[in-house]
Amino acid sequence: MELTNRRNNQGMHVACSKILIADDNQPNVELLEAYLTGIDCSIEVARDGQETIDKVADFHPDVILLDVMMPKLSGFEVCRKLKDDPATSGIMILMVTALNELGDIERAVEAGTDDFLSKPVNRVELVKRIQNMLKIRHVTDEIERLRQYIQKMEDESAQS
Repeated sequence: MELTNRRNNQGMHVACSKILIADDNQPNVELLEAYLTGIDCSIEVARDGQETIDKVADFHPDVILLDVMMPKLSGFEVCRKLKDDPATSGIMILMVTALNELGDIERAVEAGTDDFLSKPVNRVELVKRIQNMLKIRHVTDEIERLRQYIQKMEDESAQS
């Protein structure tokens, strides 16, 4: 999908949302991409845990759909690394997996996931969760921009 710009409610230009699908199973990737067609977003795909980490650095996603069972680094390891890094800790992570044992959910939560879905994924549930995660991410980003603006104004006022 192509990165586009759109206008928010105040008429300001904002970049469309970015979603990274991290899954080594091509049919799963294609299904998730098909489910996300109604969301205004740019999608990238990573096929293993290390590629996921690398793509995050270049793509700067708002949300990651993260499979647990992947080569090189598991989804648990990827999630923990991203959440432990202040530069990536704000990225919303939705773990998507065939594992559905209570212990797996606990491991995902301990790794820092923001949400968890078991396969087979329900399209409506996935889309709604992604929409909610994107809202949270964009509100959080706006709060941070406002915090920085206020700090700048306070600094300038103190220098006057």
